[in-house]
Amino acid sequence: MQQLQTLDYFVFLFYFFVVAGYGYWIYNKKKAKEASTKDFFLAEGSLTWWAIGASLIASNISAEQFIGMSGNGFSMGLAISTYEWMAAATLIIVAVFFMPIYLKNRIFTMPQFLNQRYNKSVSLIMAIFWLGLYILVNLTSILYLGALAVSGISGIDFWVCMWGLAIFAIIITIGGMKVIGFTDVIQVFFLIIGGLATTYLALNLVSDEFGMKGLVNGFKLMTENHDDHFHMIFKKGTTFYSQLPGLTVLIGGMWIVNLNYWGCNQYITQRALGADLKTARNGILFAAFLKLLMPVIVVLPGIAAYTLHSKGLFQQEMLGADGSIAPDKAYPVLLGLLPVGLKGLSFAALTAAVVASLAGKANSISTIFTLDIFKEYFGKNKTEKELVKIGQIVILVSMVLAIVVSPYMGIDKKGGFQFIQEMTGLVSPGVFAAFIMGFFWKKTNSAGALFAIVGGFLIALTMHFMLDEIPFLDRMGLVFVICVSVMLALGVMMPDEKKGLEIDASMFKPNQSFAIGAGLVIVIIAGLYYYFW
Repeated sequence: MQQLQTLDYFVFLFYFFVVAGYGYWIYNKKKAKEASTKDFFLAEGSLTWWAIGASLIASNISAEQFIGMSGNGFSMGLAISTYEWMAAATLIIVAVFFMPIYLKNRIFTMPQFLNQRYNKSVSLIMAIFWLGLYILVNLTSILYLGALAVSGISGIDFWVCMWGLAIFAIIITIGGMKVIGFTDVIQVFFLIIGGLATTYLALNLVSDEFGMKGLVNGFKLMTENHDDHFHMIFKKGTTFYSQLPGLTVLIGGMWIVNLNYWGCNQYITQRALGADLKTARNGILFAAFLKLLMPVIVVLPGIAAYTLHSKGLFQQEMLGADGSIAPDKAYPVLLGLLPVGLKGLSFAALTAAVVASLAGKANSISTIFTLDIFKEYFGKNKTEKELVKIGQIVILVSMVLAIVVSPYMGIDKKGGFQFIQEMTGLVSPGVFAAFIMGFFWKKTNSAGALFAIVGGFLIALTMHFMLDEIPFLDRMGLVFVICVSVMLALGVMMPDEKKGLEIDASMFKPNQSFAIGAGLVIVIIAGLYYYFW
């Protein structure tokens, strides 16, 4: 496997200076304004719909997709795309039902919602949960997998790569959400162009290996020779049923994964919380269309790598430390086969995905700590400028902490993407129950929310160790049902506490152009599932 050549480094440096230079220009433009927490953390009123949509995708797509999801494409096939395509459907629901509630009630952080709807105890507990999850699971896995990939492709030392990615992300993050949002547009451009270039070359490599030519022939050969890699729904008893248990991906736990991630997650919702409803909805719809494209960029290359490996290519390169096949190596191995120049472009795409996700995650950690913990409990008399400075310090501390603990989290043992899903799944059911019941049932009380968040986590953790034979998506569904049942019971038994939200049925009605775009997204998803069932 060839490593980067001089032209590749020039392409990568071009990407680096464009992003860093544009970010610096945006930072200097807003520097004249007095430091404001809403401007630093939310870029209130300044992000356009296309910046919001691009930032959503840039923050979401990272090393766990490029490396982990591509690895799942190698091992299980197209079915892993359900996380992307179901996310597109979920984004429509979030835009129609969740965003109006947040914006109408002037919600800027997720713990603030919990405080406003329930009480300070619920808010503080959840803020601590989120900080732990974001630092110990998300930041660590993004850094670890990103450094692993960048090191494998470039030949640069693993630790140098990790620190380099962290420093690049800090440069962007320290400028605040406006810098992140607008530089994410460039990041997404490189991510998509570089990702599509890798897919194009991968499919052409397949057709060349079979003595044919062209992109279409490459895809056709993959489907003909490995039909088992082109089904979206696994039957019970098959190898990967435990990871994607049949219809659960359409009517069960997959909805909890996605609705919690896209609708109740500071890391994601933060991009739209500073905008008006129309701009926020259009940005989220744009992100939904981009989501439909993601399996082409991250899953198809993994399946192509599997096809090439089955023909006898890169047998040694795909071996892990224990001598067995390591699916997470599929994408880095493919990049090693690309021609000079294009390899640099794909390398830039991978780096863009990692850095954008790190920046977004670090900003969310900083937002929650500064606004929901520090300001609330320690810094009520601090000026806006002082709070922004605290936020910047938190960015640095969280990134260093993630680097220190990342080698000890076992990220490499399960596969990066699966590691994140299972760890997040311990918290998701209870959190989503607290949010969805808080949105739409006025009798939901703080006792119920506390049970859902703390009790839901403990139940999920117990099931994780004692009922591991049950697929984790099904366990999530069970935990969610338990949490909602207890919340309903507590709401009926303790009816005196009422802290409902300001909700008007008319605010859920989308405009015509959004409705047409959303309908098109749903039709495309239905068509994809019908064709690849």
